[in-house]
Amino acid sequence: MAGGGGGGWGGWGRRRDGARAEARVARDAAQEAFYELDSAQRDALLAVETVKSAGEPATAGRTEAEFRQLSARIDETTVAYIAALDAHDLDDEELDPNLVWQAKQGLDQAKRDLDARRADVAAFLERLGPVLEHAESQLIRVTPAVERAKQALLGATTALEGARGAGLKADELARSLAELAPELTRLNQGVAQHGVPATLQRAEDVARRAEVIRGEAEHLPERAKELDRRVASLRTRIQALETRSETVEPALSELRRRFSLECWQDLQQVSAQTAEAVRAARAKLTEAVSARDAQRWADATAALGTVRALLETAEGSVTAVNDRLRRLNEVQHDPHQEIDRARFALRDAQRLAMTGRQTPDPRHAAPLDAAVARLDRAVAALEEAGRHPDYWHFLTELAGVRETAAEVVAMIRGTH
Repeated sequence: MAGGGGGGWGGWGRRRDGARAEARVARDAAQEAFYELDSAQRDALLAVETVKSAGEPATAGRTEAEFRQLSARIDETTVAYIAALDAHDLDDEELDPNLVWQAKQGLDQAKRDLDARRADVAAFLERLGPVLEHAESQLIRVTPAVERAKQALLGATTALEGARGAGLKADELARSLAELAPELTRLNQGVAQHGVPATLQRAEDVARRAEVIRGEAEHLPERAKELDRRVASLRTRIQALETRSETVEPALSELRRRFSLECWQDLQQVSAQTAEAVRAARAKLTEAVSARDAQRWADATAALGTVRALLETAEGSVTAVNDRLRRLNEVQHDPHQEIDRARFALRDAQRLAMTGRQTPDPRHAAPLDAAVARLDRAVAALEEAGRHPDYWHFLTELAGVRETAAEVVAMIRGTH
């Protein structure tokens, strides 16, 4: 009996040890399931943060809401697992077999729940796949865009230093570059704080503005040289205009002496106007030089444009006086040359109007007939004027005749 009883107790002890071992296996399996769930949850959190960074608020909001619900379920399961883990000390050799069995049951259930939550996470990630892929494609664009912006800033800084090394202050460009410093700070803060769209837009804006600064800074030395060349050129033109303006009064004097009032009265203010233009041009040129020395490039360019406009107007007036005297001398010496030019232009237009026709088109004939009459009146007026004919009116009328002939020729060729 004693030997049999000893064998029975030994078998019960082995069964108890086997149950504890199974419970410990269940505990290890539950722990492994917990670690796998924790890893999956971290992956899901990273995916959610990636979607948030892509900057699509509606999608990010839905994703976050679903993840919060999933995390809440995971927390409940985790609490239950920890409770099952702490319910019984499986390392206690004296632990009641019934409690060992309860511990194993609780740990098995905890593992099943942990596995279920991990499956929920996997399903969540699968649903999130397309959104996550889009977000990742957006994020891939961020790093090169930010790098381009930083390189553009570096290029702008280098170009600005080069301009200053050439003796140019470039204060305006320096201020523009300084305005980009806060934008660089925001770029360095990354998409986690500002999102992908805002970061990409900021990077592109910084790169564009920095490129403008770099281009202007690199161009500054040549711009300064070009302004210096223009200043020198316009100063020479002013001096040349002053020299040419000395011919105005002698030419006007001869016009007054030899020709009727109508031939020169529109020119009698040219001398005074030219002197005023020279004075104004010199003053504006001084302003331009001052602006260039202060490196106010836009002001210098505008002032030089005004100088050029003043000179072009005055030069045209001086030329008009001398050209008027030349043309009046020519027509006084031989008016027939102008008459022949006008008649040749009319005859050429008339021949073209009759080409391929028995009678000319009234649209062509009427203006040509009027021009012939106009020529005849001008010639008659010149012949009847006596000692002081209005040669300028004569020249103006004949120029009008030639213009009419040219217009008819253009009309005919346009219709052929």
